[in-house]
Amino acid sequence: MKIAVASGKGGTGKTTVAVNLALSLNNIQLLDCDVEEPDCQHFLGLDLEDDEVVESFLPLISEEKCDLCGKCAELCAWNAIVVTPQKALVFSELCSGCALCKHVCPREAILEGGKVLGKIQGGRNNVEFYQGVLAIGEPFSSPVIRAVKKKSKENKNTIIDAPPGNGCPAVTAVEDTDFCILVTEPTPFGLHDLKFSIRMINELEIPYAVIINRAGIGDNKVEKYCDREEIPILMTIPYDRKIAHLYSQGIPFVKEMSRWKDKFVALYDKITEMIP
Repeated sequence: MKIAVASGKGGTGKTTVAVNLALSLNNIQLLDCDVEEPDCQHFLGLDLEDDEVVESFLPLISEEKCDLCGKCAELCAWNAIVVTPQKALVFSELCSGCALCKHVCPREAILEGGKVLGKIQGGRNNVEFYQGVLAIGEPFSSPVIRAVKKKSKENKNTIIDAPPGNGCPAVTAVEDTDFCILVTEPTPFGLHDLKFSIRMINELEIPYAVIINRAGIGDNKVEKYCDREEIPILMTIPYDRKIAHLYSQGIPFVKEMSRWKDKFVALYDKITEMIP
């Protein structure tokens, strides 16, 4: 089973939930798909090793074959190719790697080059862990996220720590999963962004439920909204000094507060009942 842990905004406790849930289960993988800022490893105490380099197509134009017809530039949705009267220019920072230019070139003047998008690192103890690391300055994170998700194994339960927000990276991480946990906080900002996340998940037609983190710091509008919309709340995690102290030391709180491990196991059991 693949469970994505997502949130409409950063800082709600998404990684906290993903790590503590993974450490509470057996036969588990944890995939950190927040490739711009992967941070699950800070709580796992693993020595990570480079596992794979993630590359994408980058056009290389043969000046001998190119007749400057401009068809590649005309069809490039990203404006990554500009054809001047003297030369065809490729702007690698804009290229999405779709390779459409290569397929439409009537002179077969576009050759296949490679662009490094990032890498995958891995390690394991009682959790098999992989994270994606986006290359500095690279604007396209979705291919790296897809590469991390390919590490998922059918014979293991997989927890996916998704990027925050509701854009392409979050959609890429959440799509094709069996269930999505939406982590929020009891604040006006938390509720506002939760609503956008729910719209995203409904479009993807994935079963979901909510966890409220840092309960007690705000109001009860999230609970009222979920009750009105008949959205299950799987768990509330209190605004607790001990949890915060452990977090500041990079210690998952299920390691020091054993009752929470039982609660995360029960949460997993609830999820299995909610999946059609």
